[in-house]
Amino acid sequence: MSKADYQVQSLARGLEIIEMYDAEHRILSTHDFAERLGVSQSSIYRIVQTLLDKNYLRKVARNAYTIGPQVVSRGFSYLAGQNLVDVAAPHLQRLRDETSISCHLSVRDGLETLYIYRAQASQRLSVNIPLGTRLPCHTNAMGRILLQQLSDIELSAVYQNIQLDVYAKPNPQTLPELKHLIGAEKKQGFAFSRSDNATAIAVPIRDYLGKIIAAINISGAEQIMDKQHQFEAAKTSLLNTAKAISNEAPT
Repeated sequence: MSKADYQVQSLARGLEIIEMYDAEHRILSTHDFAERLGVSQSSIYRIVQTLLDKNYLRKVARNAYTIGPQVVSRGFSYLAGQNLVDVAAPHLQRLRDETSISCHLSVRDGLETLYIYRAQASQRLSVNIPLGTRLPCHTNAMGRILLQQLSDIELSAVYQNIQLDVYAKPNPQTLPELKHLIGAEKKQGFAFSRSDNATAIAVPIRDYLGKIIAAINISGAEQIMDKQHQFEAAKTSLLNTAKAISNEAPT
């Protein structure tokens, strides 16, 4: 079988549609899509509609489209994340070695915490979240740190149609509860969460303007993190690491 036999044709055509856009072609029509792909307009209707639904295309007029926000958002998140990983990795590895507890780096993608790096501890009871994992921001310490960058109005706007109570307590069950928790964590300088017999402490990474661009955490088994002196020592090391990364963070 040839390579073409393994391709999903509709996916390939969807990607080809996105690739048609460049500096000289910012708005394209269904006629343009069909002509360049060598197919009828009716045959690509579902592909275009799917790209619209997923925000990879945006409709600007009847049968006319431009690149949607998802393409820009995910592209910039990826590039920024890669630069940030280069800076953060050695610091998180040192933090892992110093504490013997796993450390993670994440960025916000919409209302999700996206894990982009981990320094994995070798302990049997270590907590290691796979790269690429996505979790709802309000359900984890790093996610709530990342939400601190949003204003009260912005939080209300993005969560207005989100049902929070589908996630059990101790996760916040309502928007006012989420706002109160974010405010309290912002005031104390760190976020804290427990899940699946693990405890995580998270703090922000800021750019030179003080804007939160990422979050890091230190996440270990309850048997380790429940000891007050170890918790405080880990928190201090985490805060120092975040300061060091922020000082080197890409602009």
